[in-house]
Amino acid sequence: MLSIDHLRKNYGSFRLDCTLSVKPGYITGLVGQNGSGKSTTFKAVLGLIRPDGGTVTLFGKDSCDLTVKDREKLGVVLSDSGFSGYLTVRDILPVLGSMYRQFDRHAFVAGCSRFQIPLDKKIRDFSTGMKAKLKFLTALNHKAQFLILDEPTAGLDVLARDELLDMLRAYIEEDDSRSVLISSHISADLETLCDDFYMIHDGHILLHEETDVLLSDYGILKLSRNQYEKLDRRYLLRVKEENFGYSCLTCEKQFYAENYPDIVIEKGSIDDMIAMMIKGSPENAGAGVQDRDVIQFLNRK
Repeated sequence: MLSIDHLRKNYGSFRLDCTLSVKPGYITGLVGQNGSGKSTTFKAVLGLIRPDGGTVTLFGKDSCDLTVKDREKLGVVLSDSGFSGYLTVRDILPVLGSMYRQFDRHAFVAGCSRFQIPLDKKIRDFSTGMKAKLKFLTALNHKAQFLILDEPTAGLDVLARDELLDMLRAYIEEDDSRSVLISSHISADLETLCDDFYMIHDGHILLHEETDVLLSDYGILKLSRNQYEKLDRRYLLRVKEENFGYSCLTCEKQFYAENYPDIVIEKGSIDDMIAMMIKGSPENAGAGVQDRDVIQFLNRK
């Protein structure tokens, strides 16, 4: 569905060099801190900014060659875009109908009612959460085949986030050929939603893994200095020195559970793993993980 190969964009000291793909029928998460390159990647895919290098292939075509009909198959939510504040939802209904031939007006209005979005109130007077819901409904109600969602739950409370993610799940279940690329800095929202994850930091992909593998095989070892010195480090991705000793991110927690029954192994959330990938050092980690081809730490030039 989407293939990005060494997409590059430079902004002063910031350098994006991103490689990722989204398979048909997959929900793929792109997670990382604010400013890590998520929005820049999305804008480059959509042609909103000119990349400095690399290729983007979408629907089997170079992104520059997409037709108007191709673009109608995209549903997009960007964190820093939206409708004019001087319009009402009722004002934008005919606009959406002219933009998307398969725009489902009935479903859109029903969604507005469900989320208590008024049709005749100026959008500039909406809360941050209401604006986020409106953008989400717009992306989902014209039968798009590929959704690009940049921080779609930003500004929402827990209940509203759950409602939107439930809508997204239902949307994908309607047609298993649909795909989603979704970013968030609230990684816990995506753990039960995404099929796989890419972790991005400072413009570079640090880790790509299937969600099931990430949650079942990865863990964080808590070690005393003595335990660390005696440890087989082949399956360590990152090592971080702590006051008590060491924290170590591994992709083979079962190996350590079986061979080192006295050490503490924490399951760790995706946010914990991101923190370890960013703050931990690869210098003392083992080389055995390279055989899994799950980590591609890109050397900066």
